[in-house]
Amino acid sequence: METRDALRYRIAPLEMTPSEFRKVGRQLVERVAEFLCTLPNRPVVPNESPQVIREALGMGSLPEQGAEARDLLEEAATLLFEHSTFNGHPRFWGVITSSAAPIGALGDLLAAAVNPNMGGWIGGPMANEIEAQTIRWIAEMIGYPTDCGGLLVSGGNMGNFVGFLAARKAKASWDVRTSGLLGEGARRLRVYTSSETHTWIHKATDMFGLGIEAIRWIPVDEQLRMDIPALRNQIQADIEDGDLPFLVIGTAGTVSTGAVDPLLEIAAICREYNLWFHVDGAYGGFAAVLLNDGKGTVPGDLKGIGEADSVAVDPHKWLYAPLEAGCALVRNPEALREMFSYHPPYYHFADQAEPTIDYHEYGPQNSRGFRALKVWLALRQVGRAGYVEMISDDIRLAQELYRLVEAQPELQAFTRGLSITTFRYVPPDLTPGSQQVEAYLNQLNAELLTRLQRSGEAFLSNAVVEGKFLLRACIVNFRTSLEDVEALPALVTRIGREVESRLS
Repeated sequence: METRDALRYRIAPLEMTPSEFRKVGRQLVERVAEFLCTLPNRPVVPNESPQVIREALGMGSLPEQGAEARDLLEEAATLLFEHSTFNGHPRFWGVITSSAAPIGALGDLLAAAVNPNMGGWIGGPMANEIEAQTIRWIAEMIGYPTDCGGLLVSGGNMGNFVGFLAARKAKASWDVRTSGLLGEGARRLRVYTSSETHTWIHKATDMFGLGIEAIRWIPVDEQLRMDIPALRNQIQADIEDGDLPFLVIGTAGTVSTGAVDPLLEIAAICREYNLWFHVDGAYGGFAAVLLNDGKGTVPGDLKGIGEADSVAVDPHKWLYAPLEAGCALVRNPEALREMFSYHPPYYHFADQAEPTIDYHEYGPQNSRGFRALKVWLALRQVGRAGYVEMISDDIRLAQELYRLVEAQPELQAFTRGLSITTFRYVPPDLTPGSQQVEAYLNQLNAELLTRLQRSGEAFLSNAVVEGKFLLRACIVNFRTSLEDVEALPALVTRIGREVESRLS
């Protein structure tokens, strides 16, 4: 009887009373607000060994008994604020991870509180409609048809995977879903992409059965854009060899240098040969919102996004959404359903009087979180004009950095594309060019980058262009100011001299 009464009036250990939740929540919000206020004064990265981090965390066994939520959240906040790399710092310019919008953080709290399951419409009716609206707005921003299919995914890899799989299903000349890649009438599938493409294509061809040898790496021109004559020649050669070309990938903003492939020309070739045209716009796709700014801020090639069969973009890059938030768009929504839709007997979704979207039919996930809310909120908070301003500012700051680097005798500027600038430190007594000097400069700049990152004063990453190890600043950061950018050349020069003194 006692057990039945306990169940009747059950209070689970994870439950919190409304008053407790309010109190703990307010304390946490206060700590987060203070963290954001002090962020510019913190080191960008903690210069700590993994052992120090593990000791701070504590590596004991799973506790047998629980603890107060208030104390746990206070401890977690301290651990994270004292031992994290802060991509929200004004001087974080590494990889392509943006500062996260505060409204996005609050949006994630709200999304988690309601916790809709975005696999089927009935699992979150309003949340599903918000996602559908977000997809339409994203398409509108980048000049893509707003009646496309699409969904929010974890990031660029998954967004590109969705396009890849839709292309494979649509262009294989046999039923690849039923009989796989060795079905009757199967031919060797070929994928075409530039040598600057992100490594997601290795993962896609590996995971989805083609093997990385299916990739045809197309060389690039002097601007690191796909060479169109070379693309045409390779497609034609593969057709003559009996292979089946099915997919060409154009990149709107390469990871290393921000180069934009000649997307309109690629689209024309795809139409000519009946190939699927996919654009990897994970980084640079949202720069298309500037195409009509009248200033020529971004390459006109971005207009080619509108010609693609599928596009991947990352709101957690240039829409400044908190991780995770990627997006896949496909011109023909039915292509997604043909790839991903299955109806096992344990699915029972009540028919609605009007058409709805069940997102389990549009991508690889069944259970899905509500990623769209943080993106939708930010889009509404600042509107198109706000994003035009912020993306334009990021690009202008990268241009200013390039100019500052050119003016510094010990720095050598290399590329500037979209909001990425690459350069390196060159001691004044060295003349680049010979194999020996270039090898030394690669070593010097690699050590310089390591020391710069560990200093916590700024965070850059690297690019390798024509065998040269370069420092790479990618500005997708609404907190970065001109003052931050102006401080970088002197910082790099100072550390460069220190490294040069040690190596020489």
